[in-house]
Amino acid sequence: MLVLDTTTGKEITAFDIVGDTDDMFFDPERKRVYLAGGEGFIDILDARVPTTVTRLARMNTAAGARTALFAHEQARLYLAVPHRGAQRAEIRVYDVRD
Repeated sequence: MLVLDTTTGKEITAFDIVGDTDDMFFDPERKRVYLAGGEGFIDILDARVPTTVTRLARMNTAAGARTALFAHEQARLYLAVPHRGAQRAEIRVYDVRD
């Protein structure tokens, strides 16, 4: 992932994020970015200071679970987990409040 200065176009920082990322959401209240990736993780980034975006956490999910929806008003992140082998299809709900 690249973080760019929108005024100058210069690169601020770059770092690896979860593979096969399908959805990315910004939480304006908590100044966090949530990335859902089919590699089997959700990355949570701290964007309180735009010039120093860092990873807060990497949460295990399930292989192929990359489709998500962030409901800001409910402070919930919904993740669709597909059926794969013994893995059952389900919707996981994450409370993003501190």
